[in-house]
Amino acid sequence: MTSKTTRRDVLKLAAAGGASTLFGLSAPSIVRAADYPTRPIKIVIPFAPGGGSDRLTRVFTPYLQKELGQPLDVVYMPGGGTVLGNTYLLGQKPDGYTICNTAVNYTAVTLAQGLARFKAEDFWMINLPSRDFTLGAAPADSPLKSFQEVLEKLKKDPTSLSLGMQAASVDGVNLILTLRAAGVETGNLRIVTYDGGGVVRNAVMGGQVDVGFVGAEGYLPLMDKIKPLVGFWDRPMFPEFANTPSISQVAGSMGFTTEFLPGSLRGWVIQTELKDQHPDIYKTLIGAFERATKNPEAIKASEAQQLPLVWYGPEDSNEAYLNTCRLLTKYSDLLKGN
Repeated sequence: MTSKTTRRDVLKLAAAGGASTLFGLSAPSIVRAADYPTRPIKIVIPFAPGGGSDRLTRVFTPYLQKELGQPLDVVYMPGGGTVLGNTYLLGQKPDGYTICNTAVNYTAVTLAQGLARFKAEDFWMINLPSRDFTLGAAPADSPLKSFQEVLEKLKKDPTSLSLGMQAASVDGVNLILTLRAAGVETGNLRIVTYDGGGVVRNAVMGGQVDVGFVGAEGYLPLMDKIKPLVGFWDRPMFPEFANTPSISQVAGSMGFTTEFLPGSLRGWVIQTELKDQHPDIYKTLIGAFERATKNPEAIKASEAQQLPLVWYGPEDSNEAYLNTCRLLTKYSDLLKGN
């Protein structure tokens, strides 16, 4: 698919279907690089409107705009699991006037599957403030009491439970890695795949699957409709899951260990060329993003919409992104399998 995608295709998409929104202008609050920014900055969202990247952008950009002192023009460019948006970003001048807000696990998936012509190192993370994690959950009225019980049932009979997930997803990789480590025969599982995380959650709440594996964040408004069984995290990122055992705790109690990946890593991305070729512009951007992220009003606004806003910074964010790319490449066969 990617080999047939040209920059002209991407530009045509942006002109024809990429709806854009221009935010109002605010006065600059910092001293910037002498010649940056002097005009509006384009924010590319490689998804349709209404998703997590769109919500995070709309909550955050008024505060970033205040720091940069220029309007932010938001352009939606869905297609190819972020391939179109990523291709467009890399086709622009590395001058700080095009920034992407994306879920970089999609980038990692396309790279692991060999569906992209770019490389992981072509992208540089400014900050990934939203970090979701796979949650294994059952319907609220499920007789299942624990994830240990789920594993025991599947070890005895891999067809005993139906398991829901998105196709070719980090969630599916996490599940298969755990099942293999626990000694479950994964060849005959009853896996039901869906086209989106929201559909998986609906299937769990409606009892269409016995257990679903999808990002935890989307469940926050739906806690009374599910029974959380296990979280694929070192520590819960949301207080609502403080009593949900981690996969490491479950594995330890059953005598095995397993690797797992973070779910959706969502946030702000630029070309690596920008960092390397224009360190003054890069420094201006990093400062603006850090101040905006730490702005108490921005934090309050994001919390009101149950969107985490945390400053991890470029080093931590890039480490998380590249680790996801590494592990997904290592287990790319599982992406084909689910």
